[in-house]
Amino acid sequence: MFDGLKEKLGRFRKDAEEVAEENAEAVEADVEADADAEADADAEADADAEADAETAEPSEATAGAAEPDAEAVEAATEERGDSETPATESGGSSGPATADADTNATAAAAPTTDAASETDDADVVEGEVGTGSDATPAPEATSADERAAADVERETETATDTERGSDGDDERESEESTTGFGLAKKAKSAVRGRVVIEEEDLEDPLWELEMALLESDVEMSVAEAILDQIRTELVGQERKFTESTGDLVDEALRDALLSVIGVGQFDFDRRVTEAEKPLVIVFTGINGVGKTTSIAKLANYLDERGFSSVIANGDTYRAGANEQMREHAETLDTKLIAHEQGGDPAAVIYDAVEYAEANDVDVVLGDTAGRLHTSDDLMEQLAKIDRVVDPDMTLFVDEAVAGQDAVNRAREFDDAAEIDGAILTKADADSQGGAAISVAYVTGKPILFLGTGQGYDDLQRFDPEELVDDLLGLE
Repeated sequence: MFDGLKEKLGRFRKDAEEVAEENAEAVEADVEADADAEADADAEADADAEADAETAEPSEATAGAAEPDAEAVEAATEERGDSETPATESGGSSGPATADADTNATAAAAPTTDAASETDDADVVEGEVGTGSDATPAPEATSADERAAADVERETETATDTERGSDGDDERESEESTTGFGLAKKAKSAVRGRVVIEEEDLEDPLWELEMALLESDVEMSVAEAILDQIRTELVGQERKFTESTGDLVDEALRDALLSVIGVGQFDFDRRVTEAEKPLVIVFTGINGVGKTTSIAKLANYLDERGFSSVIANGDTYRAGANEQMREHAETLDTKLIAHEQGGDPAAVIYDAVEYAEANDVDVVLGDTAGRLHTSDDLMEQLAKIDRVVDPDMTLFVDEAVAGQDAVNRAREFDDAAEIDGAILTKADADSQGGAAISVAYVTGKPILFLGTGQGYDDLQRFDPEELVDDLLGLE
């Protein structure tokens, strides 16, 4: 069923997927180039950080020199302390004691100078010798020592901070490098999950799809709606991750077809179940499209689901219509209400409604004369039935193979007596599928059933999703 349309849709899918894949590969190459450039930049930053860390580290010679300074100062202080002791002890009298103190101070100064000269730090020695009293040298030496120690400590802390900063930078650089790599991988994955097709890339495939749809008898406005939906789905839109660019095309095409085929869908069985009885259904359509047979098929469909029905032959214009309908009714063991040829169709269906009310019949199935949508008189007769009987549901019947003609007729029948849904017969013989795609969108009313053969069981509930999946080969 609809094999020709399947082939045409398949060609578009292939063309669009090739365009998407080519663009995806181009973007992937750009992402890889950016990732390589970022990796090179990270490596260069790591080398600079290591060089800065080596420059900031203190030398062993500097650290070694700082330690003897402290020892020399301590030794000098102890010697000075020993030589000051006698002067303090004898400082209680004048005269000789004063001379002795001066002598002792001079004697003490000499060894201190000698000891200090042996140290490596000239600043410390100068501070010790240049003092002129017993109390001052020790504090000055201590102050110099503290400054030297503080300087060394600051240098050590600076070196440590530099080293720590270098290590921190290394960790950050490593983290950034790893993160960059992760982002690059995500970006490469995102290429597969976002739309990378530009409108100009789709120009040729969409033009070919439009021609294919029109060749398949899809109505012009319907074809345009499908193309617009595909553009919306594919061009410049961010999408969730998908397995491949082909999935993007399939999803876009599926959504576009469903948006036109699935218009107005409702649950027919539930509508029958919940409706106040009797439910009155009137069938319209032109001569020879299988309207009478579709009524018999629906009577069988309802019986299989536990609903009783009565058939009203409102086709009073066609010779032999009563005999044809009576044959179906007897085969299905279903009551038939009929008038003489030439009678009023509205009166026949009205009588069937009264019978159903009197006999607790669930559904009335009313046939009407096949009429051309170009015949104003016959279309007015249909409008009269609608006014007199006020059916609960009006179903339009036409052949799926009629294509564009079926679409035009559905529109005009809907204008004459608003339809609630459609039945397309001979769907099994239709390779194009134009009517199946177009009728619902043009009328705003759903396709409810597909006729797929001559048997009473050959009436298939129309499922838009199943049809689209079949057209796209996604089952």
